[in-house]
Amino acid sequence: MSALASRPPQAVQAHVEFDNPAPTRSQQKFARYGWFMVAYTVLVILWGVYLRASGSGDGCGVDWPSCGGAFVIQSGAHAKTFIEYAHRTSTMLLGFLLLGQIVWAFRAFPKRHPVRFAVMGALFFTLVESWIGKKLVNHGLVAYSHAPERLQWFAGHQVNTLLLAASFALTAWWATNRAIKLRGQGPMLALAALALLATLGLSVTGSVSALGDTLYPPESHLQVMQQAVLPTANTVMKARPMHPYTAVVVVMVLCLAAGLLNHLRPSPQTRRFTLGVWFALGSQMVIGLFNVGLLAPIWMQVLHNLGADVLWLVLVLLSAAALAQGVRQVETEHIPHAVLAGAKPALKDFVALTKPRVISLLLFTTLAGLFIAAGGWPGNSFAHGLWLIVATGAGLYAAAGASNAINMVCERDLDVRMERTASRPTVTEKVHPRTALWFAFGLEAFSFGILWGSSNLLAATLALAGLVVYVNVYTLLLKRHTWSNIVIGGAAGAFPPLVGFAAASGQLSLLAWVSFALVFVWTPVHFWALAILIKDDYAKAGVPMLPVVKGDRYTVSQIGLYAIVTIACSFAPLFMGAGPGYGFVVLGLNLALMRGCVRLYQHIDRPRASSLFHYSMIYLALLFLALAIDQSGRWVEFVIVFCVSAVFYFWKLPKHLDIVLRWFGTLVSKPQTLS
Repeated sequence: MSALASRPPQAVQAHVEFDNPAPTRSQQKFARYGWFMVAYTVLVILWGVYLRASGSGDGCGVDWPSCGGAFVIQSGAHAKTFIEYAHRTSTMLLGFLLLGQIVWAFRAFPKRHPVRFAVMGALFFTLVESWIGKKLVNHGLVAYSHAPERLQWFAGHQVNTLLLAASFALTAWWATNRAIKLRGQGPMLALAALALLATLGLSVTGSVSALGDTLYPPESHLQVMQQAVLPTANTVMKARPMHPYTAVVVVMVLCLAAGLLNHLRPSPQTRRFTLGVWFALGSQMVIGLFNVGLLAPIWMQVLHNLGADVLWLVLVLLSAAALAQGVRQVETEHIPHAVLAGAKPALKDFVALTKPRVISLLLFTTLAGLFIAAGGWPGNSFAHGLWLIVATGAGLYAAAGASNAINMVCERDLDVRMERTASRPTVTEKVHPRTALWFAFGLEAFSFGILWGSSNLLAATLALAGLVVYVNVYTLLLKRHTWSNIVIGGAAGAFPPLVGFAAASGQLSLLAWVSFALVFVWTPVHFWALAILIKDDYAKAGVPMLPVVKGDRYTVSQIGLYAIVTIACSFAPLFMGAGPGYGFVVLGLNLALMRGCVRLYQHIDRPRASSLFHYSMIYLALLFLALAIDQSGRWVEFVIVFCVSAVFYFWKLPKHLDIVLRWFGTLVSKPQTLS
C-alpha cells in the first residue's frame, strides 16, 4: 500500500492551514522595529556598494576601526575619506541598534522562540562582517587593489552581507508569523534550499563582475569578453563575463521554485511573496540589461545591487512563509475519489511519469535539429557524433520527463476527474507524489549535467527553459484559467529543436528560430484536434480548453487559422537555402494538412478530428526529417533506402533490416572530400 494510503486520516488533516495566533502589542512594535532594521541594513549595504564602486575603500588608510589613526576626521579631508568614514559610522550605528534589538527580543519572546535565534544570527553575521571588513582594510584589499586574495575575501563579504540581511528579515517576520518547519517538507525543502543557494552563488558572480568593473572600467562588452580569453588574464578577468549567463540559469530556477512553492504550499503570504519574486526577477533582468548596455556606471551598480537585495529578501520570506508550520502540503493530501493502488511502484510506473509517448515527437525534433545544424552527421568523428546523439537525446528526454512528472503532481486534482488520466501513478499513489517530485528533480539535474558536459551550457539552459515554461506558464498559470493556454504554453514544446541546434553548433541560427516558430504555431493545430476528441473529459475536470469554452465550430476555425500560419512557416527554410527536394516534400505535406482541416470544417466528428490529430504528428516528423536530409544533401540515397525499406517491410523480411539500417547510417553522414 502507498505511504499516504497507510497514514491515518488525522495525519492528512494536520496539514490544513490555520490562522496565526494574534501577536501581542509589544511583539507588533518589535516587528515594526525589525522592518526598520531591515531597511537600514539595506541602506548600509548600498552605501558600501557606492564605496567600492567609487574606489573610496582606502579613504581611511589601513587603520581599523579608526580612520587614519583618529576617530574624528578633519573638515579638510579628502572626499573618499568622508565616504569611508560615513560607511564605518553607519555600520557602528547598526551594531548599537542590533544590541538594543537583542535585549528587546529576549524580553518580548519566550525561550526557543525563532526570533531569538534569528536575532542572534544577525549578531553573528554582524561580527563576521566586521572581521572581514577589518581584514580587507588592514591588508589593503580595497579601492583599486589587484591582489589575487581580494577576490575570495570580497566574495565572502558579499555572501555574509546577504546572510546578515536575511537574519534581520527573519527576525521581523517571525515576530508576528509562525516559525518554519523543516522536518517533513520533503523535496520542497530541497527546492527552497537550492533557490537560496543559487541566489547566493549568483551574488558571488555579480560581486566578481562588479569588482571587475571597478578595477578594469569597460569600454565595451566585447572588450570584456576579449579580456577574459587573454593568456595574461587574471581570475577576475576570466570570471567577469560569467554573471549574465549564470543569471539566466538562476532566474529559471527561481521561477520554478516560486511557482511550485506557491502551488504546493498555498497561503496568502506564499502567493504574495511568489508574485514579489517574479516581479523582482523581471525588474532585475531589465536593470541588468541596462547595466551592461550603459557599461556599469556607479548609479546603475547601486540600483542593480538594490534589486538583488530586494530579490534575496523576498525569496527568504517566501521560503519562510511556504515552509511555515500549519501551511498545507498539497502533495501529501489524498485526492478525493481516487482509486488507490496497493502494489509497490515498478519501473514502468516511473517510465509512465515521463509520458514517453508524448516525448517521442519532442525527441525526434531535437535529434532532427542536431542533424540540421550539423549539416549531416554531428560531431568531429563518428564516435563523437554518436555520443552527441545519445547524450543530447538522453538529456532532452530527462528534461521533458521531469516536466511531465511535475505536471502530474500538480494536476492530480484534475487527472482524477478525467477518464484518460485517472489511472496515472500519481493519482493512484502507486508512486508517492513526493517520490515523483524527487524523481523529477533528479531527472532535471541529470539532464542539465549531461547536456552541459556533452555539448555546452546553452543546450542545457534551453532544455531547462522548456521545463520552466511547461510547468510555470502552462501548468500553473494558464491551463486552469484561459482557453489560450496551449497557444502560449505551447512554447514549451518548441524548445527541443533549439536544444538540438545548440548541442550541434553552440549557437542559434535564424533557421533554429524558424524551427522554434514552426513548432510553436503547429501546436494549436495538433492539440485542439485532440481537445475536440476529449472535450467531455476537460469539461468534467473544469479545464477551460477551447472546445469546452467556445465550441467545436470556433475551435475548427482556429485550427484552420493556425494551419495557415504553420504552412507559411514551413516554407520559410526555402528562403534560407533549403533545396527543391525539401520544397516538394513540404508542398505535399501542406496539401494533406489543408485537406484534413477542410474535411474537419465541413463536418466535425470524432473520426475526422482523430485523423487530423494523428496526421499532424506525421506532418511535423516528416517535415523535420525532410529538412535534416536537405541539409545533409542526401536526397537520392534517402529515396532509394526508403523504397528498399518499404519493399522489405511489405515482404516481411526482417532479417534484412540490419543491412538496411547500417546502409541508412552512412547516408546521414557528411559527404567526404578527397584530399
